[in-house]
Amino acid sequence: MPKLEKGSATAANARAEVATGRAQTPPSRERRVRDLPPPGRERRRGEHGQSHRDAAHPRGAQPQSRRPAPPLPDPRDVVVEFRGVSKLYGVGGVGLERATFAIRRQEMVFLVGPTGSGKSTIMRLLIKELEPTDGRIRVAGRDLSEIEHKKVPYYRRNVGVVFQDFKLLPTRTVYDNIAYALQVTGASRKQIRATLPDILRLTGLSTKLHNYPHQLSGGEQQRVAVARAFASHPPLLLADEPTGNLDPETSIGIMQLLYRINRAGTTVLIASHDNEMVDRMRRRVIELKRGRIVRDEASGLYGAREENTDELGERLKRETS
Repeated sequence: MPKLEKGSATAANARAEVATGRAQTPPSRERRVRDLPPPGRERRRGEHGQSHRDAAHPRGAQPQSRRPAPPLPDPRDVVVEFRGVSKLYGVGGVGLERATFAIRRQEMVFLVGPTGSGKSTIMRLLIKELEPTDGRIRVAGRDLSEIEHKKVPYYRRNVGVVFQDFKLLPTRTVYDNIAYALQVTGASRKQIRATLPDILRLTGLSTKLHNYPHQLSGGEQQRVAVARAFASHPPLLLADEPTGNLDPETSIGIMQLLYRINRAGTTVLIASHDNEMVDRMRRRVIELKRGRIVRDEASGLYGAREENTDELGERLKRETS
């Protein structure tokens, strides 16, 4: 599969994070992700084919302010695209029903909904652990149905995955767990030795590299899982309930880490049932119920200045105290 591109502007500004573990405020962009309407959503229509905005301002009357509709995302800038995707399980079991959405490069998006709503189904479809019953899934423009079974491991090298239950190798140290993710991509020992110190600093694990998983707290184990998923700097990172087993304070640290990775240029998709944390993160939210998308909502802070990682952490602590 062709290598997915990363946004060069954000990635360049975020290199300092990898070296210092701190986020820097990136330069503003002319068109921000949250300025765009969720893909596939049309304006609601009122009577006689009028939009609700037009109905409120009859022909000839001038509204106080009107912002021109932003353009749809450039297909070349879309990393994940679901188009009419359904997944059925056995007889009558619906995992996903006619889901259509697109995720742009460098977006941070949350999938929310109750257990069984379809969040994990989307994640499993994206790593080709499941095949859709109907519809089309594209990642970086590549139709996943075209990827042969024997080439799936090569495709997955471009997708980092963080699991709720960590899935660490119990007989290997923190260093070796992260190094393993690089070994399977063909990285040499020299490349691994050069890469790992930055990853360990970014994830706050520099003092734990010789520890085994059973010697770590739940939050530290999840940090190792995130570090392993990010080790090869994948353009797309999936996190399935990354804070599901963690206390609120530890959850803030994990969200800060994922936010930092996103600012470094990686598109991040997070499945979560922690609605309070999702609301505080102020990022795009796709809500599912019984396999259907019932809400696709951009950030509530339209046009606001981007927070750096430290500012995000301080705000989350204030709002959870």
